[in-house]
Amino acid sequence: MKNNIEVKREMISRKRAIIGAIVLSMVISVLTFTITNVVSLTMGDKVIVAKGDYQYLQGLNKSYKKLLGLRNYIETSYYKPTDQDKFEDGMIEGMFASLNDPYSVYMGKKEFEDFMVHTTGTYGGIGVIMTRANDGFITVVEPMQDSPGEKVGMKSGDKIVKVNDEEVTADKLDEAVAMIKGKPGTKVNLTIIREGKEEPFSLELKRENIRLKTVRSRVLDDGIGYIRISMFDELTAKDFNDHLKKLEKQNIKGLIIDLRYNPGGLLDQCVKIADKLLGKQVIVYTQDRSGERDYKRSDGKQVKYPYVLLVNEGSASASEILSGAVKDTKSGTLIGTTTFGKGLVQQVKSLNDGTGFKLTTAQYFTPNGTYIHGKGIEPNIVIEMPENLKNRIDLTDEEDVQLQKGIEVLQQKIFKE
Repeated sequence: MKNNIEVKREMISRKRAIIGAIVLSMVISVLTFTITNVVSLTMGDKVIVAKGDYQYLQGLNKSYKKLLGLRNYIETSYYKPTDQDKFEDGMIEGMFASLNDPYSVYMGKKEFEDFMVHTTGTYGGIGVIMTRANDGFITVVEPMQDSPGEKVGMKSGDKIVKVNDEEVTADKLDEAVAMIKGKPGTKVNLTIIREGKEEPFSLELKRENIRLKTVRSRVLDDGIGYIRISMFDELTAKDFNDHLKKLEKQNIKGLIIDLRYNPGGLLDQCVKIADKLLGKQVIVYTQDRSGERDYKRSDGKQVKYPYVLLVNEGSASASEILSGAVKDTKSGTLIGTTTFGKGLVQQVKSLNDGTGFKLTTAQYFTPNGTYIHGKGIEPNIVIEMPENLKNRIDLTDEEDVQLQKGIEVLQQKIFKE
């Protein structure tokens, strides 16, 4: 069965195929701008331009004659008027699609806004983590602490079947999430199916400004600390340090850092966390198209107790940077399954009209110079989850064989000390 990441990749590929036919068409806009701005003198129905500008325009016309012709044909022959805004967005999307890189993308206003929510970590909503369940329902994973969802009594396993009396299903999770989000102070009505209740029931929630909590922690048996990092946003490193301090005040003897299904995020946040774990060491280095390298290094700080990292095929990007640094330096132990394999670094830019884009600008390498793109990182100890437990959102600690292996490894290390 394909995992969510593979499905997403196929969806991206299909989208690229559709828009690929208009690759580089945005140049037309550049050509139009150039023509209207290089003119130096108008004489009747003629214009006089500098020789260099004229030769430049001739070159553009020669290079993009096909595109100019196609655009003109579409605008005059398509069976209904074209939407100029969509037309321009499509041209820009086509330019990015021509790179054949799923991580370099142009985003419209709504897409870019949603993307930045995950980067900055705040949004207006109800503070409920949801997933697509195999039964076709949008299912609550958990309500965040002190969130509107928790305040009205939402529970893990609740099925959301309507938003403001409009039916929603798992295959349209993104649309449902967009409906649930909104300006803080406004209200939204959800219809819920809950195990043990015969009939669906409604809940009215007042939206609040929600801070995505990317870090959670607790203490397991035998004084072992556990920190789960779901992604790396602008506040993840600070949250990690706060949770770590709380655990250390409880005199933990070992630490488990759970990076499973962590898709990555901001490189600088990952580096700050690695700095707490590695001692004086190279964390990662990036290399651009010219071969220039940028090294990220940690200082002399290092935790004084053993730790393990839990990873799987959903651990990607920044998660792999942290995992690769830990494995190469032998600072901790990696447990789980081979990671996703994303060794590329993107820059994110916003545009004046509210749109934006991501562009791959470099590759990254682990401290030993390993390039993991397309290969991933194999853990020190490979532990597969049983087939019947994969994709479960309600695993107990006892059922989680990867977590149990982490506890076992730490117990052995603690005992030796």
